[in-house]
Amino acid sequence: MAQPNELFDLSGKTAFITGAGAGLGRAFAAALADAGADIIAADIAEDRAEQTASILTKAGKTCEPVVLDVADADAVASVFDGLETIDILINNAGITTPALRTHEIEIEDWRRLLDIHLNGAYYCTRAAIPKMLASGGGSIINIASIVGEVGIYPGFPMVTASYAAAKAALSGLTKQLAAEYAGDGIRANAIAPGWHGGTRLGERNRESMTNEQISRFEEAIATGVPMGRRGTPDNLDGLVVYLASDASSYLTGQIIVHDGGWTVV
Repeated sequence: MAQPNELFDLSGKTAFITGAGAGLGRAFAAALADAGADIIAADIAEDRAEQTASILTKAGKTCEPVVLDVADADAVASVFDGLETIDILINNAGITTPALRTHEIEIEDWRRLLDIHLNGAYYCTRAAIPKMLASGGGSIINIASIVGEVGIYPGFPMVTASYAAAKAALSGLTKQLAAEYAGDGIRANAIAPGWHGGTRLGERNRESMTNEQISRFEEAIATGVPMGRRGTPDNLDGLVVYLASDASSYLTGQIIVHDGGWTVV
């Protein structure tokens, strides 16, 4: 019987993480590196990818920075063609657009958001699967959201319909991947975070909001989360290591909500 430390050991594994230059992506990179994995930190911004790599290498970990726009299918294919193996893929890259009601969203904003959150996840998954098939398996972790599971409108727009649609689609993609590749040793699961602070998405949201809107937003979170607080990126460390490791070897096709109880009340 494997010991707990062995179940969570990622030594010899390579993890490819998109949006790894900040926020949740950087936290995921650090958590998997602490568990022994070699990290490929992909981000559209070269300076952010290099910063993540610098932080981890100074801590004695192995991390390679990669500049990648996940919405560019050719660029994704080129990056993955240059890799020998991928054991863990975390589709985390994302953006936000101004929080507006559905009829107010600009068409270009709708398309750009889905290009990154949904199409980007598909392009990376499509490129990673042959590597996983060749090595006998792997773990795909998609970063969904509670807004893909439940509607949210406390009298004003906190998120956009495009974001909700993209995250709901990621949940569907996760389940289909799990069904198709379970027999090949490839598992696919999704994490649906709630209101986690310390992310670039949160910073962008605030840039497009007035002080009055920010106040209403924070009040809605404080009153809606049973635990009474936001999550932090490192709150997800244990879960992401679990999903990446042999500890979850019989788990696939699941959408794990991580929201302090938001969706159960």
